[in-house]
Amino acid sequence: MISELYQKVLENELGRSRYLLLLMIVGTLQILKQAKLEILAEALPIPILFESRRKKLKRFLKLEILNIEKIWFLCLKEMLKQQERFTIKGLVYIAIDRTSWGAINILMVSLIYDKRAIPIYWEILDKKGSSNLEEQQRVLGKILTVLSGHKIVVLGDREFCSVSLGKWLQKQSLYFCLRQKKSTNVKTKEGIYQEMRELGLSPGTQLFLNDVNITKEQGFGQFNLAGKWKKTYRGFQTKEPWYILTNFGDLETAIMAYQKRFDIEEMFRDFKSGGYSLEGSQLAPKYLSKLIIVIAIAYTSATLQGKKIKDMGIQKYVTRPEKRYKGQRRHSSFYVGQHLYHWLQLHQMFQKNIEELMQISRYRLKDYIKGQRAISLALSTF
Repeated sequence: MISELYQKVLENELGRSRYLLLLMIVGTLQILKQAKLEILAEALPIPILFESRRKKLKRFLKLEILNIEKIWFLCLKEMLKQQERFTIKGLVYIAIDRTSWGAINILMVSLIYDKRAIPIYWEILDKKGSSNLEEQQRVLGKILTVLSGHKIVVLGDREFCSVSLGKWLQKQSLYFCLRQKKSTNVKTKEGIYQEMRELGLSPGTQLFLNDVNITKEQGFGQFNLAGKWKKTYRGFQTKEPWYILTNFGDLETAIMAYQKRFDIEEMFRDFKSGGYSLEGSQLAPKYLSKLIIVIAIAYTSATLQGKKIKDMGIQKYVTRPEKRYKGQRRHSSFYVGQHLYHWLQLHQMFQKNIEELMQISRYRLKDYIKGQRAISLALSTF
């Protein structure tokens, strides 16, 4: 289950035998939702001893060619040829964020797509805690070659609030929306510095300040500041407002852009407990980074396939129908794509039983035939 967009690229780079192994690893990942090597080795459908399968997986993760720039960037470039999928009004939205568990600390830049995010580049930091400006510039700099020719918007939370980062992004001709800490100083029209929390925002209000100087100590400027405190809804009130440092020229554009940043958090959830249990892999950083490449291939393949299933109108055969009233969270394309694989695998396993059941339950034959057509359509997406 690898997206047709980059099957050829992967086979050319890895060779046929390694590509076939990758196919089996990705398929096993989708079924087990587990990234731990021992668990993958138990299910990997190669007729050799378990210990041989485990060693085979480990050797695969040692491959020199299996690195982000040699393999994953080529896949991304093939994906981005489908430009209309990944741009919103001509813009490509990129989120930078960090996730950690135990001693693992990953800084990642991802492409926002279909209310999720697609990993582009990442580094496993050799320290705990927040990233610094140099590390942030390094990972963001890597994406510029992959996304050359696109208008890029960079989104970051309060870890990435540095005005120095904003100035660097501006020099790269990138748009940006970087959330600021409420204690950050901003210079008012009267020439007085005050903390952003003192700007007078309350639930349901917003503001937009042009060409403001940010941070009292360093005297950096000048950028625009968008502020918004969401109104109370059904008794729920957000704890504090957003203060967004941006080079967009209006409030609505800045706020709508920054809202997309939360899609990378959904992606991290999919990588962890919601999808592949990455945090349970227990791999050393040098192997973990390569495993993330494999997971990125599996994740994007499921996401793109799930989107096709939705577009075909046959999602109701794969997952529970979505209720469309406001507030109901819909299934992501990733969720649909991953569960499609499970459904089709089990359908193939019990094919004879299903045919017998269709003969017994003749009164439901029309429904079964419709379902078989849906399966044929789903299989056409592979």
